Amino acid sequence: MSASKVPMTLEGADALRSELENLIKVVRPRIIADIAVAREHGDLKENAEYHAAREQQSFCEGRVQDIQGKLNHAQEIDITKIPKSGKVIFGTTVHLINLDDDAKVTYKIVGDDEADVKQNKISVSSPIARGLIGKEEGDEVVIRTPGGEVEYEIDEVHHI
Repeated sequence: MSASKVPMTLEGADALRSELENLIKVVRPRIIADIAVAREHGDLKENAEYHAAREQQSFCEGRVQDIQGKLNHAQEIDITKIPKSGKVIFGTTVHLINLDDDAKVTYKIVGDDEADVKQNKISVSSPIARGLIGKEEGDEVVIRTPGGEVEYEIDEVHHI
């Protein structure tokens, strides 16, 4: 992984810290206990419980390292401390109006690891976010999507 910092919202960093704490304080001790119990059952070569617990341990430790790496390379951005300018920047919540059908949609621009379309959180590197960054309230933008070009008006930009 490169030494450059990766933008992340405070909310995203807090979620990763919470997951890390759960893995270290809850999941890891449970897996260690499961391995100890499985060892008591004897022959490890044919002990499915032991092998399953070891596999869980490997996954858990890999995830711990992954989260620690992400947090070490994160540049946490508190959007509430950035003066509101009406411009779309990392961390802002953007209300858009589809100019074809007047449908409204809201997106929060977040880091790659935080993106969750079901929660309307889009990655800063997504085509939609790239098309919005730097634009201002009232601007009309054309976003290229897999289904073709969509034209939006930026209705509001919030720092929440």
